[in-house]
Amino acid sequence: MSVSIRHEDFNVSDEIAAVRAGDKGVGAVCAFVGTVRDRNDGQPVSSMELEHYPGMTEKAIEGMIEEARKRFDILGVRVIHRIGLLQPQDQIVLVVVTSAHRGESFRACEFLMDYLKTQAPFWKKERTPGGERWVDARVSDDAALERWGLTSANR
Repeated sequence: MSVSIRHEDFNVSDEIAAVRAGDKGVGAVCAFVGTVRDRNDGQPVSSMELEHYPGMTEKAIEGMIEEARKRFDILGVRVIHRIGLLQPQDQIVLVVVTSAHRGESFRACEFLMDYLKTQAPFWKKERTPGGERWVDARVSDDAALERWGLTSANR
């Protein structure tokens, strides 16, 4: 399975090994790991809670992986996104892309991360010293969307 939305943490080495397993054509592996920060918009964050709609979120991410496969010469992809209560420094997202050559792997990984940050359907509640607040987990980054020929209307 190339997409996993889950509460449990992940082991980066194990996930990379799983994507590479048995494919002797892999010459490049690009991995991105995102972690929870202790600040957002200049405000302290003590924890955050992420929610999603099961089935819908996975389908949306799988669709973007298919788009990445059309755009880039890649061999394997793995996307893990955690949900539930998370603390600063916890791992929250992993994107692994394999290809024969590094350029395709780098570009596809960046493409998928830009999608996850700008369009993936997640909802986030931050806990701050001032209380809890729901925020859109998607970041509006028109430059990132434009780079890939996407618009915020694709949300």
